[in-house]
Order: sequence, then C-alpha cells, then structure tokens
Amino acid sequence: MEFENILTENNDGILQITIDRPKKLNALNRDTIEELHQAFAEAKEDEAVKVVILTGSGEKAFVAGADISEFSEFSAQEGRELAAEGQAKLFDFVAHFPKPVIAAINGFALGGGLELAMATHFRVASDNAKMGLPETSLGLIPGYGGTQRLPELVGKGRAMEMILTAGMIDANQALQYNLVNHVCEQEELIDFAEDFAGKIMKNSPVAVTAAIRAINANFEAGVNGFEVEKDEFGNSFSTQDFKEGTSAFLNKRKADFPGK
Repeated sequence: MEFENILTENNDGILQITIDRPKKLNALNRDTIEELHQAFAEAKEDEAVKVVILTGSGEKAFVAGADISEFSEFSAQEGRELAAEGQAKLFDFVAHFPKPVIAAINGFALGGGLELAMATHFRVASDNAKMGLPETSLGLIPGYGGTQRLPELVGKGRAMEMILTAGMIDANQALQYNLVNHVCEQEELIDFAEDFAGKIMKNSPVAVTAAIRAINANFEAGVNGFEVEKDEFGNSFSTQDFKEGTSAFLNKRKADFPGK
C-alpha cells in the first residue's frame, strides 16, 4: 500500500515507519492515523517483520502533537468519537501489537506524539528531545491515552505535574522519570534503535509475543496478570521455539528459532 503521510522500509526484519509531515512537524491528523493503522496492520501479518521502529522525519520532531485545525470546531460528542476512534485504531493497537515496537523520539514529542510514543513498548530519545502533554493549555486534556499511560510510566505525582502544568521536559529528565528507556546523540538515534531491535531479534519471537501479552495483562482492568503469565508460560512448552531453545542450550549451540 502506498502512503502519503508516512514512509516504510523493511531492513532485515526491522520495519521502520517514519511519520513524514515535516511542514506540520509530523502532527497527527486523521489521515495519518489511518495510514499508521494500515502500516501496523500489514506488519502484523508480515512474517518478515520482527520489530517495528517508529520515528518522525527531520530533526525537529517525532510528532509535535495532533493537528488542532482538524478539530477546533468539534462538539463534545465529536470530540469523544475522535478520542475513541484514535485509541482503537492506533494507540491501543500499537500498545497490544504482538511484535516489539520501539519509538525513536527525535525532537519534539508533544500531545498526541508523546501519547503515541507511550503506546509503544520501548522509547529511545535523542539528546535534543522535548516531551510534554500541553493539552490543558488549550482547554483540553490528553485524549489518546495520555492520562492513563503517563502515570503508569512516571507515577501519579509526576504525571499530574506534567499534565496540569502543560510543561515540557528534556530527554535527560524523561530518562530520570522512566518515561524513556535510553537517551543517545541525535545522529546515533536510528542506529541505536536498530541495535536495540537486534538484541530482541536474537530471542524467540513466539516467546517475545507471549511476554508482551503477559506484561500488558497487568495493566488491563479486570484481568489477573499472574493468571495470564501462567497460561502463557504453559503454552510456551508446546512451541517449536521452546524445543529449539532448550536443545540449543543443552547442546551449547546458538538457537535458530523457527518462530512457531
């Protein structure tokens, strides 16, 4: 599928998805959200894709927020529908994606951009990155999961401060807050993310997917994460990857996981 607002490139199992709206600082609009959904949906079914790296084009922004001009005249009901559609189509879809997703945050990650980064499984930031949820300065609150995911990552008090002050933090502060996993120099960002992806790809893709499901279960209302872990652990014993992994370990050789 050809896209207007994003670029995709698969390099040895690592799919890089680049949001490409540099004149708008890669701001999210409905068309971009739809294209991102389609790209992730295709990657989900593509056995050649093992890990996804999500980034923004240029050096200024990962995603500098949502495209405000698109919803400035919305009613309350239209606003709720916008949030519900975006969460289901992209943000929740990414959070529960069965393959690891790494956000490579270059420059500004604000509003919907930070919410998108928080929906991924890992966040790597360039040293010039700036992050924040400025919605309250516009008379709004975060609507793409920000009020839920930010406290999970940084704690309630820091999340309250970031959201209610609408302020920005830099990459090093984000690292201290556990909002990002790693910080590196800007010119090294994609290489760093690819190296990170390579470490994951050495392991069983079946086990990686099972671990994502088990970890996510702890943050789902009404779901007992320990029970999900037990189920996923037990299911692992019936996989070809388990047989290959244990055989390789016992025979002191490198595992060649079939991904089944």
